Amino acid sequence: MIFEISPTGSISQDTANFVISMPLTFSASFFAESNPWTAWLEPTGTFLIAITMVLLCMIAWAGNLIALPGNWVAVLVLLVYALVGPETGNASIGYIPVLAAFCFALLGEGFEFVAAALGAQKAGASRKATLLAMIGSMIGAILGAIVGLPVPIVGQVLAAILFGGLGATLGAMLGEWSNGSSWRESLPIGHAAFWGRTIGTLGKVAAGAVIVVIAMISVAV
Repeated sequence: MIFEISPTGSISQDTANFVISMPLTFSASFFAESNPWTAWLEPTGTFLIAITMVLLCMIAWAGNLIALPGNWVAVLVLLVYALVGPETGNASIGYIPVLAAFCFALLGEGFEFVAAALGAQKAGASRKATLLAMIGSMIGAILGAIVGLPVPIVGQVLAAILFGGLGATLGAMLGEWSNGSSWRESLPIGHAAFWGRTIGTLGKVAAGAVIVVIAMISVAV
């Protein structure tokens, strides 16, 4: 007698369909239950992204104090946010704030250029003195930001600007002294380097502050 035995491990079509549909059913149930969490995450995530963008603009603004192109970095942050950020709602921004920030960054650069033209270079500083003035201003600004001044809130900012000017002065005088000039002869160039660096930095910092305000208003209104 021949017995017909089903092969071990064979699964009927209904069982197979049930097994396949289980993950899909579970996933649909899970996401249906997580809808409240998704609704909570969406506005919160948008708020956090907007705050992050403003903080990055503020950090970039602080880079102006140590002779970094902070204003242009802030403009880039705004541009990236406008491209990939929220498309609707208060946190969304268009390209008008980006264009306004670009204009103020350009204004800050122009202000710094004019200040430099009226500074050490116009006073007859050599290339070596100009280079050392730039290096000295960066070192002085970093030191000033670390040390600070006993002034609430803006102590570090004022110290960075002041120490940056002093660093530019010492760098320019050192460059002229290494070229054979006496300290007395290099003093006018150091004086010009101080005011050129200080006025230029103040202009860039002011323009950067406006860019930060633009970033804050664009995501709040």
